[in-house]
Amino acid sequence: MSWLTPMMQDLLLEAFGQTLVMVGVSTVLAVAFGLPLALLLHVTGPDGLTPRPWLNRPLGLVVNAARSTPFIILMVAIVPFTRLVAGTSIGTGAAIVPLALAATAFLARLFENALREVDPGVVEAAQAMGASRSQIVLKVLVPEALPGLIAAVTVALVSLVGFSAMAGAIGGGGLGDLGIRFGYQRFMPEVMASVVLILILLVQGLQSLGDWLVRRLSHR
Repeated sequence: MSWLTPMMQDLLLEAFGQTLVMVGVSTVLAVAFGLPLALLLHVTGPDGLTPRPWLNRPLGLVVNAARSTPFIILMVAIVPFTRLVAGTSIGTGAAIVPLALAATAFLARLFENALREVDPGVVEAAQAMGASRSQIVLKVLVPEALPGLIAAVTVALVSLVGFSAMAGAIGGGGLGDLGIRFGYQRFMPEVMASVVLILILLVQGLQSLGDWLVRRLSHR
């Protein structure tokens, strides 16, 4: 372990912190924007509370376009927007913009699928009792779909860990950047192996936590 000098330990800790910031902040933003988007897609869909094909179809096309664009291409394509929002196109703060955008589209579809799994009978019962559309959405759809929503966030978190490593390829910081600069460019396989191990442990931890939450909520 002669390569694990105090300087390298500091670099690993700093890169790990940057990865956590990128994944954490982009996930929060993706949930904040993706859930309302999913609710809008669900409610305005053919079997929704208020079908609106003129709104649902264009919105669905936009979400699908964002989802189908490879992340590395999306990251480069929106550089002007990233620079406008973050003030720069490199660094951890800049990487959050494309990460959040990609995760929002991804989560919107996963959330929509979770909402579709809600028993229609529960919604019909709420309508029969005179609940308004907003009450049905906030007090029936979201609570009933909560295990599925948590599972969707878990999937997004795991994907974002991989995306954050990819962001390091263009100066986004984090473990991916450290692995490329030291493990690949400076021919230090020990650093690359350490980065891969940390990413695997991080993904496993996030997946286990998400699965535990889903089990808890499914048996409430």
